[in-house]
Amino acid sequence: MVITDTHTHLYSEAFDDDRKDMIKRALNQNITRFFIPAIDSTYTKAMLQLEMDFPENVFLMMGLHPTHVKDNCKDELNHVEEMLQKRKFYAIGEIGIDLYWDKSTLGIQQDAFRYQIKLAKQYKLPIVIHCRESFDEIFEILEEEKAEDLFGIFHCFTGTLEQAHRAISYNMKLGIGGVVTFKNGKIDQFLNQIDLKHIVLETDSPYLSPSPYRGKRNESSYIIMVLEKLSEIYKLPQEKIAEITTANSKAIFKV
Repeated sequence: MVITDTHTHLYSEAFDDDRKDMIKRALNQNITRFFIPAIDSTYTKAMLQLEMDFPENVFLMMGLHPTHVKDNCKDELNHVEEMLQKRKFYAIGEIGIDLYWDKSTLGIQQDAFRYQIKLAKQYKLPIVIHCRESFDEIFEILEEEKAEDLFGIFHCFTGTLEQAHRAISYNMKLGIGGVVTFKNGKIDQFLNQIDLKHIVLETDSPYLSPSPYRGKRNESSYIIMVLEKLSEIYKLPQEKIAEITTANSKAIFKV
């Protein structure tokens, strides 16, 4: 059984004291594929080091996170483009719009999102979308940019059934993580109406720990709780869920 964590910030400062041990805990549970989203240029060095330390298991993305779209946005986007020119990445991400923390930056967040979608098309890469309190704004841009060569993952999907179908209509898989285990998470109530071919697993570690670790530091090994919950929802063995979701990740990331 091979399990894929399609979204994990393994370079986070939260893991500075035990990073290698934490990754080995995941590897020991057959979680052997880690896809690493970017935040901004300050993390690039740590991401590259992570890949050097675990070259068979770590796959890097490049992008500017919407909460880090600030006054230096142009410089950050130049960094993204320079890195894409230098070496291989597996996705543009995580990108999108976040209106939870700061609504005043909506305009530049929209511009950065559009710009990075165009980079994804240019480099023939998937996008990994961060969406927080911004479904309408995200969908508006996806509607503008929709094309056969635009595809990817709606990371940490927490919307409604209708929003799930709409996301899928734009060639997006749904990234399902710890929220599916929450009593008030809601997505567990309709997920069985979504074909498993549209689902990938993720942790978003160190954030969004599944129950019973909610509120504590998340790590990639905890994806097992997500796998167990999906097995229960879809009434399929965990091995089958792992097989299908890993195949889905391969279709997106081409590795």
